[in-house]
Amino acid sequence: MHIGMIGLGKMGMNMSRRLMQAGHKVSAFDRSTDAVKAAEADGALAAQTIAGLVSSLPSPRPIWIMLPAGNPVEETITLLKACLSPGDIIIDGGNSFYKDDLRRDEELRSVGLNYIDAGVSGGVWGLKNGYALMLGGDETVYRHLEPVFAALAPKEGYMRCGPAGSGHFVKMIHNGIEYGLMEAYAEGFELLKASRFANGLDLAAIAHVWNNGSVVRSWLLELLEDALVKDKDLSTLSGWVDDSGEGRWTVMEAIERGVSLPVITESLMRRFRSRQQDPFAEKVLAAMRAEFGGHAVKKGG
Repeated sequence: MHIGMIGLGKMGMNMSRRLMQAGHKVSAFDRSTDAVKAAEADGALAAQTIAGLVSSLPSPRPIWIMLPAGNPVEETITLLKACLSPGDIIIDGGNSFYKDDLRRDEELRSVGLNYIDAGVSGGVWGLKNGYALMLGGDETVYRHLEPVFAALAPKEGYMRCGPAGSGHFVKMIHNGIEYGLMEAYAEGFELLKASRFANGLDLAAIAHVWNNGSVVRSWLLELLEDALVKDKDLSTLSGWVDDSGEGRWTVMEAIERGVSLPVITESLMRRFRSRQQDPFAEKVLAAMRAEFGGHAVKKGG
């Protein structure tokens, strides 16, 4: 199949490469001319504009957008609507909010265009190992694109979750679970490092043992082991932890539905806390303890 790829960052570039390795043809566009040249060197058909990318594809044209969620995706879809013909297909593979998918699907169907939302997991390892794909949209369109999905994913690593929006919804919950798992590992290793045995504990070796037969083995733990081998105290890193937005959306959905998600919610709050220096809330706690109990406080600068 001949597919267009818009967005040649770490994900879009490697997805293009994996598709070409499987025998598919890729037309590639990015605002970075260097990225387009790199894709061309790997065998992609270089496009200098979005209109040029569209014109390079046979009908019905499948175009995969691999851009940050929000305005970049919205602006790209607006540009594509002016170039595409009825029956063409837009696939959003970024981390978009599923309610945006519902609106886009309705708007695009009204002008005869098809829309697929693709939740993608696999990160920088996807080129080698494949990407888990969670897909939402019309089943006929999904079946038409299945050779592309099969090329990108490992065996049994892709599925149609349901109608438009369902793919990104499932990916949103996936990322919420990821927040909780990562927080549990972080807390466990913090306690190991604070223990009376800390000086003699090899945290990388512990992660390695746990990954060989224990009930907490996982790919996340493998990645942590790799990081600890490189830097046993993680001294080159700061404690700042960002979030892509999907954890927030997961918690918001839980509130709307009245579903209790204490672990995922707290893991999100911990990420917010990681970005604060000398948080005011802790100053308030210290002040109250000093006032009611005369407890000692540490003076700030």
